[in-house]
Amino acid sequence: MTKLKSPMDILKLLDKSNCRQCNEPTCLAFAAQVFKGKKKLSDCPKLDASIIEQYGQEDATGEETEKPRTSEEKVEAHVARLKQKVREMDLSAVAEKLGGVYQYGRLTVKVLGKDFSVYPDGTLSADIHTNPWVSVPVLTYITQGAGKDLTGKWLPFRELKGGSAWSGLFHQRCEKPMKQIADNDYDLFVDLLDVFNGRPVEHLDADIARVFYVLPKVAIMICYWLPEEDFDSSLNIYFDEAADENLNLASINAMGSGLGRMFEKLAEKHSTKQPFAMRQ
Repeated sequence: MTKLKSPMDILKLLDKSNCRQCNEPTCLAFAAQVFKGKKKLSDCPKLDASIIEQYGQEDATGEETEKPRTSEEKVEAHVARLKQKVREMDLSAVAEKLGGVYQYGRLTVKVLGKDFSVYPDGTLSADIHTNPWVSVPVLTYITQGAGKDLTGKWLPFRELKGGSAWSGLFHQRCEKPMKQIADNDYDLFVDLLDVFNGRPVEHLDADIARVFYVLPKVAIMICYWLPEEDFDSSLNIYFDEAADENLNLASINAMGSGLGRMFEKLAEKHSTKQPFAMRQ
């Protein structure tokens, strides 16, 4: 099989129309990305299938490329990398910076009021399920968090650093499902906020407002306004200004999405015919 020795060899396979359907400005730029291993020939929608079959399973050096991994495998690999970083850290030294506690040979931080512990070898234990939407953000917080103190200044997701590009997704996966629950069953929604240790906020014009410490130095505020005669209901989630210093945007979005799914599952399971505490 012919070996692709340079971006120019790859460019010769393309139609040079610069159609941009591969999300690169030119065919030459696309060829360079393929040569670097950042794109595949199959990412070109105009390339003949026979050429893709001939070259598509090899990179520019003629080596077999790694088979695409499932999303679950990618998450597992990411968790493994974070755990490796944990093994290289002195957890007792970072406990105070992160608002956690180091004792009994482990670092413990509060996640929505529940204990989540990490051992020096990367082992996790928690009072809540250690699914990826929790474990990835917590490990990211521990390995990358700046430890910036909470400011008390609240921002919408879109005003976090880089948040504008993610705000639509965050709204769909977090704010929208919560608003639907509040619209359909306001009493249950209030109960859920209390179950997750939401702290009431006064002096706001919202019908209900609760502050949650998803991590010791990552706080969110959920505000809901009931519908009025000329206005629909609305729900907005705000973040303490320190949030994006202590947790990257991908993990913030993951926690928001996970929280939205958790609210949905609990809303499906419980009715409002009796107090929520009696429906456990």
